[in-house]
Amino acid sequence: MGFFSGLFRGRDAPTDRTSGSAYSFFMGGSTSGKRVNERTAMQMTAVYSCVRILSEAVAGLPLQFYRYTADGGKEKAVDHPLYFLLHDEPNPEMTSFVFRETLMTHLLLWGNAYSQIIRNARGEIIALYPLMPDRVTVNRDGNGQREKNLIMRQLVRIAKKSVETK
Repeated sequence: MGFFSGLFRGRDAPTDRTSGSAYSFFMGGSTSGKRVNERTAMQMTAVYSCVRILSEAVAGLPLQFYRYTADGGKEKAVDHPLYFLLHDEPNPEMTSFVFRETLMTHLLLWGNAYSQIIRNARGEIIALYPLMPDRVTVNRDGNGQREKNLIMRQLVRIAKKSVETK
């Protein structure tokens, strides 16, 4: 009977994994034993649906640029240099809707959203590309200003080359 009682024991009682198991507590284990991160959370229908609805709703909102006039009013600024990028096409591979939807998804899942800024020789912004938030670290320099360090090797190489050529 001892063999079968150990084999068919009840598993419905919750266990407290944080007491007595400091390793799993600090390494991010969950009580279910399954690893939960942004990618595995998106496999849950409820999480996927909420992220999709919020991202599409925000991306579908009208995006307009305004400038203040001398009399204190405001007017649409369709001639602003960033109007075309943000309103129509931030880069050749994405529409404005897809770009904003991607950034909103990153914001909901990772808590931050980052874009790589591509400039031409005159320093004008010509394209914006979304970056994976888990590949970017934000540090502070000696003056307390934020520095973003890209972990992706290719982008770091590109950033270093652009600094060396200036």
